[in-house]
Amino acid sequence: MALIVQKYGGTSVGSIERIECVADKLIRFKEQGHDLVVVVSAMSGETNRLVELARQIDTQPVPRELDVLLSTGEQVTIALLSMALEKRGQAARSYTGAQVQILTDSAHNKARIREIDDRNIHADLAAGRIVVVAGFQGVDEKGNITTLGRGGSDTTAVALAAGLKAQECQIYTDVDGVYTTDPRMVPEARRLKRITFEEMLELASLGSKVLQIRAVEFAGKYNVPLRVLSSFEEGEGTLITYEEEEMEEALISGIAFNRDEAKLTIVGVPDQPGIASAILEPISDANIEVDMIVQNIAEDSTTDFTFTVHRNDYERAMEILNKISSNLKAREVSGDNKIVKVSLVGVGMRSHAGIASKMFRVLAQEGINIRMISTSEIKISVVIDEKYLELGVRALHETFELEKVS
Repeated sequence: MALIVQKYGGTSVGSIERIECVADKLIRFKEQGHDLVVVVSAMSGETNRLVELARQIDTQPVPRELDVLLSTGEQVTIALLSMALEKRGQAARSYTGAQVQILTDSAHNKARIREIDDRNIHADLAAGRIVVVAGFQGVDEKGNITTLGRGGSDTTAVALAAGLKAQECQIYTDVDGVYTTDPRMVPEARRLKRITFEEMLELASLGSKVLQIRAVEFAGKYNVPLRVLSSFEEGEGTLITYEEEEMEEALISGIAFNRDEAKLTIVGVPDQPGIASAILEPISDANIEVDMIVQNIAEDSTTDFTFTVHRNDYERAMEILNKISSNLKAREVSGDNKIVKVSLVGVGMRSHAGIASKMFRVLAQEGINIRMISTSEIKISVVIDEKYLELGVRALHETFELEKVS
């Protein structure tokens, strides 16, 4: 019998009615002869409710106690789903992360999985039970409850699939797969039948919210086939796997975009060794992540240094630049938090020249000015003004004919 690990997100188990529907779906899978391990999230809205309760006590709650609180959301779901299965005559057993012994490090609120004790799971599967595991949580070596960060249930599912050597890890969510771009922006967007781990990792890191980045990294590292499916309608979803010879090698697989961007520029600093470090070290010390970087050298031996950060970090980063600008003999500090990043992603770029020039030409034809450019082997990203986001994405989607099945 094939072992399948399935994960159901918050909207999939958002009510008793939805939990009953998931139980019915699991029974059908079991009747087809599959062994099943099911990972569930908290019911939709529950984690936000718990966070709000904590903040009513303390705006910055102790991380250890916050983990104790947040882990209760998934505990409710595993118990209810197991009850629903037992009511239908299907033996089931629920486990919290600590009960399974999903051993993590001690980084509360953002722990990483170290190892999983799967002995109880194997025993339950051998006895014909469906195993229901709380996602998003684990336990450290001292017995403290830990959580894996937002979207951590995806990582739990992939880690279990890797440890149990499952045939496939299926992520059930409120979308029916991975699309060429957001269908809410481009109605012609097409669901991809399959995509490589590499492409999915780029899409996830560039703003696609379908899968958690760490889950994709984990799946790629341990070669766990991932499939994204809808909880609400039947379909084959999107398979995420390693690149194979028979895979359709589309030129571009998708267009990602990120609205949470801001850029800062420090103008006229001396063009000398160590200047980049002097600018970015204080930003790094403030725990602000820098994304794209552009440095322009002028004829007067000065340089303009531009970089992007998350929009939430814009004010803090601007404050830091203003503080250090006089020491760096900068002429000016400026910024813009009304920008977005748009990216083309596709393994097909490796063997095709001219993608970048085509992208730039399309944007120019639409009157869209490019502020910054970043490239990799399978990605081209540009920063543009926020007001041109929809126009740019739609124009690129049409130009590269992503609505067509290749």
